[in-house]
Amino acid sequence: MKFETSKPIYIQILDIMFELVLSKVWKENERIPSIRDLATSLEVNPNTVARAYKEFEDRQIIQNQRGVGYFLKSGGYEKALNLKKEEFIKDQIPLIAKSLNILQIPISEFYITLKKTMENSFQNEKYQ
Repeated sequence: MKFETSKPIYIQILDIMFELVLSKVWKENERIPSIRDLATSLEVNPNTVARAYKEFEDRQIIQNQRGVGYFLKSGGYEKALNLKKEEFIKDQIPLIAKSLNILQIPISEFYITLKKTMENSFQNEKYQ
């Protein structure tokens, strides 16, 4: 797998892990790939994956059951979702606000464009 050079690999692996949880590929109370298996599939050093797993353990998203393997904890999906929401609000919203200001885009215009974009992207859901 190709990784960006501007961002630590373990952080990119964390992003992949968040995506696997939030897309429900990894399900609560079910075993997830071992460190070695994920390292092999991503073509990275197992120590790099171990660092990402440790971060997920510290955030109480996964747990290691000695002799059995790693599992997505009950409530792990909700924990991951809340962490990513907080990260988005903290990191992305200020960047969007700054760009709107610099480009002199009124919030009303942005809202209309955002709503249309979301409706087109997620045709089965309504956003209000």
